[in-house]
Amino acid sequence: MKDRLATRVADALRSQITDGHVKPGERLLSETKLAELHGVSRTVIREAIATLSFEGLVQSRKGAGIFALEAQTGPFLNLDPGKVSSVIELLELRRAVEVESAALAALRRSPQQEERIIAAHRAVLDCLQTDAPTRDADFDFHLAIAEATNNSRFAEFLVLVRVGIIARGELQTGRENIRPMDYNRHLAEEHDAICRAVLAGDEAGARQAMQEHLKGSVARYRALLHQNRYTGN
Repeated sequence: MKDRLATRVADALRSQITDGHVKPGERLLSETKLAELHGVSRTVIREAIATLSFEGLVQSRKGAGIFALEAQTGPFLNLDPGKVSSVIELLELRRAVEVESAALAALRRSPQQEERIIAAHRAVLDCLQTDAPTRDADFDFHLAIAEATNNSRFAEFLVLVRVGIIARGELQTGRENIRPMDYNRHLAEEHDAICRAVLAGDEAGARQAMQEHLKGSVARYRALLHQNRYTGN
């Protein structure tokens, strides 16, 4: 229920920003006032703001409030992380980019970039251990790999598709905020394989580990798409 409310609030605030009712640089209402306006708790407001922040539409400034950012224009703006088909389309495209990204990272990473990859991997594991949302940490892990190619275009691509890069949690089971029992295992094991290969300088191994990770993700979401087709979820 909470996820559904947060999605509704995020959709409403997103529309205000993209439609120009709230202009870039303008401060949004406080969490308390937004909660009163939408009839929800401040926790729901925080989750909605976190979604918009992930999408690059708002920025929280300590002690100042939450400010609207300029809505992006260009390709990939119609990505919908709430649709299985959209997630699959993007995963297939990511396979074409990130497999080579992992291979190049294995060859070109610097010691500082190795530290960043390790830290990003640990952040994902921490989220899994505490049952916290993995969306931001998951994206940051893939971004750290892309940055380690030392070809800025790889990271730029991930930032460009960031809105749709991590699916909404309810897609994984068809129910809100409930993951399949093996979802965490897949994420932890597959990320670990990528991390180990990159840090070992294993170009072929890194390529294969990323291929298996994204290929496995496509397979899992295709299975979910077929399941939803027959169950009506």
